[in-house]
Amino acid sequence: MRGIGSLRAGHRRRSISVLALAAAFVVPLTATQVAGAQPLPTTGFAIPFAGAPAFEHVGPTQLTSTAQLNQPIGQQWADRVAAQIGLGPADALTEQQFRDLTTGGGTGGNRDAAKIIDQCAWILSNTNGRPITANVGGTPTPTVLASYGVYVTTDGLLQSPANEAAPTRQVNTLISPGGFVGNWMRDNGATRTLIALYRSAFTIEALFGFASQQISGAAQLVTNTKGNVSTVVGMSMVPPIWIVNFALLYLLKPSLAAAMPAYWAPIPGPVVDAIKASPTGQVPYVDFAKYFK
Repeated sequence: MRGIGSLRAGHRRRSISVLALAAAFVVPLTATQVAGAQPLPTTGFAIPFAGAPAFEHVGPTQLTSTAQLNQPIGQQWADRVAAQIGLGPADALTEQQFRDLTTGGGTGGNRDAAKIIDQCAWILSNTNGRPITANVGGTPTPTVLASYGVYVTTDGLLQSPANEAAPTRQVNTLISPGGFVGNWMRDNGATRTLIALYRSAFTIEALFGFASQQISGAAQLVTNTKGNVSTVVGMSMVPPIWIVNFALLYLLKPSLAAAMPAYWAPIPGPVVDAIKASPTGQVPYVDFAKYFK
């Protein structure tokens, strides 16, 4: 799922980062405090992009072979991750609740909100076997790019799931406190799921995810540095935001979280340059598809 503001000293704001990742919590960090942090040795991501040290290892690692590109984590791995962040299968919505929420049914259901939630699930699980069909140069084309932390919109634009135009960013208003999702869960017997979410690592990781997005501009890309090697990946693949998104998908339906990417891959340099140069953080995929072959 991506609904996933500038931080100002002395001001407190609430938001939820799904992609991408956001959360509705008081954020005590300012952009000035986090911008100059050094990379942590384990993942190569700097604070706040590394997230809480206790959960940094839970996020995806950089791939070591092309066979790992866009591979989903699978259900066994997903259940292990869930346990490490304080969740379990029993915390998820029932099948009926899931169906109602994602189709606009149930008490207080909303089809427009359901469409955004469904789009988020597809974007965040755009791994092998779950392509997004996009209009690429006038041709409907299946695209799978989750490991890079980017995706292609249906009208052919390549962007980070944390881009302001993405459903995974727009969903913030739906999952913020007092928003549609929380109200729907309370009205449809899913309060236990809501409580489980806020008791999990989602809470602390959302703080880091929110701070990460505020200092990443329109591109919403992140630099990873290991030794003397620096690479770039989309925001949705940094540990805290990946974990936030995982928690949300797992509670929607564990099999959706199992389809999330297991490894992250560096975005090709020319693509990084183009996205960073774009004022919207978007570029036509038709012009850059060759770099992902």
